[in-house]
Amino acid sequence: MAYRNKIALVYLLGFALDLVNMFAAAIAYPDISQELQASVTQLAWIGNAYMLGLILIILPSVWLAAVFGEKRLMVISLVLFSVASWCVANAASIEALIGWRLLQGLGGGLLIPVGQAMAYRHFPVRERARLTSVILLVALLVPALSPVVGGWMVQTLSWRWVFYANLPLALLTLLLAACWLKTEPRPPHPPRLDKAGLRAGAALMGHLLKGPPLQVAMLTYLFIPGIFIGTQLVSILYLHQLGFSATQTGALMLPWALASALGITLSRYQFNRVGPKPLLLLGMSAQALGIALLIQIQNTDLLLPMALYALMGFGGSLSSSTAQNTAFIDIAPQHMGPASALWNINRQLSFLLGPALMMALFGALTTITSTPHAFALCFAIGCGLTLVPLIPVLRLDTSRVLALLAP
Repeated sequence: MAYRNKIALVYLLGFALDLVNMFAAAIAYPDISQELQASVTQLAWIGNAYMLGLILIILPSVWLAAVFGEKRLMVISLVLFSVASWCVANAASIEALIGWRLLQGLGGGLLIPVGQAMAYRHFPVRERARLTSVILLVALLVPALSPVVGGWMVQTLSWRWVFYANLPLALLTLLLAACWLKTEPRPPHPPRLDKAGLRAGAALMGHLLKGPPLQVAMLTYLFIPGIFIGTQLVSILYLHQLGFSATQTGALMLPWALASALGITLSRYQFNRVGPKPLLLLGMSAQALGIALLIQIQNTDLLLPMALYALMGFGGSLSSSTAQNTAFIDIAPQHMGPASALWNINRQLSFLLGPALMMALFGALTTITSTPHAFALCFAIGCGLTLVPLIPVLRLDTSRVLALLAP
């Protein structure tokens, strides 16, 4: 196997670990709540603590890779992730579980930026499209399949096995990283993490944020994926109350994934022709409608939930893929690194703030109104938040974007 393919496989396994921990853990929330006496807000922090760890480690990841070396840093991160996964699975209280999830996020957060940088550096430009297509395939399959497997584990074994299941994949990735990755030479004078460097980086990021395409793309990604994940957590509680099993709830990610593939394909083939505005408007409208209609689910018939999850998958992925295509369209090559870091911080913030907001909102609503009304209001607010980027998207200069896309 070519060395670049070995690097890509290690990166993709690490990427899959991150996605499993974002999507499979939510299936276990009802059982965790019962066993550990966790409140709705505490349940939200099971995911938020993991996402917080991912966010905190992104900025120093480049500096850490220069100081320790990429291979050593990948091995350290996988060891840390494996130990934290074991501790999460054995947590005796919700507070301990949240603390170990933070450590798990710190370990897992290094796998994506470091592994991605290694993979793209070793693939020639003409071959990167193939690598990107494989990454998108993993990004669809893992969120679709992991909740189904996680739901089966919760029903037949225990919620703890959702986290034990991380260990075989993490240890396999660790073994391959240790055996396959080469120890690359480090710079003789590693960069210093000082105040002047941090200020310069922050100033450059502030300058980059003034570009309308990046502004619109980041605002879109901040709201749409995060609000979907937060709404999904609330809908898991709603469907559990209606009598849906964990396996049935997890299976709803299958139509979500299929519709997501359609949204990504539409964005890929139409972006250069029509620009981002019509695609973003269609995407956010579809997700908003899917969220608004969740309250219409009244029994355990799977047809309506599958249709709504498909609608949210199509709209959310169409918006997300279009936003990512828009983000770097006018970024100079020498500024691509800071812009990429800024984009990934915004991405992780979306996954952190969306679930935190929606779960906190639902928890607050249950104290002032009945549970059915709390669900209805929460879904209505989620629908409204999905449409927050509407005005900036409408103000986007399509002619300028299409001019940038011209050969």
